[in-house]
Amino acid sequence: MAVQVFGCNHVVIEVTDAKKAVKFYSDVFGLKMLRGGEGAAWCKLGEHQFMAIFEVAKLQPDRVKHFGLMVRDAEQIKEVRRKLTKKYKLTLHPDFRCDFRDPWGNRIQVGDLSDESLVWLLPYQEVQKAGITFRTANSRKPSHGRRAV
Repeated sequence: MAVQVFGCNHVVIEVTDAKKAVKFYSDVFGLKMLRGGEGAAWCKLGEHQFMAIFEVAKLQPDRVKHFGLMVRDAEQIKEVRRKLTKKYKLTLHPDFRCDFRDPWGNRIQVGDLSDESLVWLLPYQEVQKAGITFRTANSRKPSHGRRAV
């Protein structure tokens, strides 16, 4: 029997302060806490995924490893960009719409559901409930978060 992957269950990030990380991700993305304690926390990402946050003594940020978070639309990306740059004084990667390193060096890309290259998301209940529509004419190729040229 062939293995069938249904999606990604979770991502894990390393931080030096789990409580501060929960506050940061709750503020910027509105993530809800599932549980936490003793240097770890779990936050809900969408309907069926979560982000695990673990405290470590020494951070070792990677050069290219990252994960992407999806928000509703360009207005929400604009709000995320504003909080990251104005409130948290973080630098956005210039070649991407919303690509940044959190205060602990974890690289995050933020995309939105209005990107027609994501039409494969239509079966997901959360996308249907959000009322997202996709353009069909002259669709762009998937951009993996890069700015359209």
